[in-house]
Amino acid sequence: MYATEPRSEPVWFAWIYRLGLLLLCSAYLQGGINKALDFNAAVAEMQHFGLAPAAPLALATIALEIVASLMVISGVWRWLAALGLAGFTLCASFLANAFWTVGAAERFAVENAFFEHLGLVGAFVLVAWVDLRKHYDL
Repeated sequence: MYATEPRSEPVWFAWIYRLGLLLLCSAYLQGGINKALDFNAAVAEMQHFGLAPAAPLALATIALEIVASLMVISGVWRWLAALGLAGFTLCASFLANAFWTVGAAERFAVENAFFEHLGLVGAFVLVAWVDLRKHYDL
């Protein structure tokens, strides 16, 4: 049965939603802050994966991880930030967790990490979808 009038939700629904967003973004906030605090390590990480120019890419990664996470949590252009983090995570997964290229000893852990990151991509796509539906009546 469908309601014909708008439902008001208990105030704690919003808090649970925000907590979920914070938890979803926590790895990106932690990663961005750690990279910012040790920029040389962030540059070395870019070089490890063969990315050049390493320093500007490290800076862009730091900015994306921190700014987009704060946007998702705060609700400012949430859908756009969520899609940005989804795209970043998808690209990073293919780059850093290419389980099809590693030996049998490493394969289980790398494959597991790849699919865990796909789950994050899916979660960010859902966050974007919910936000777009909320704002644009989709």
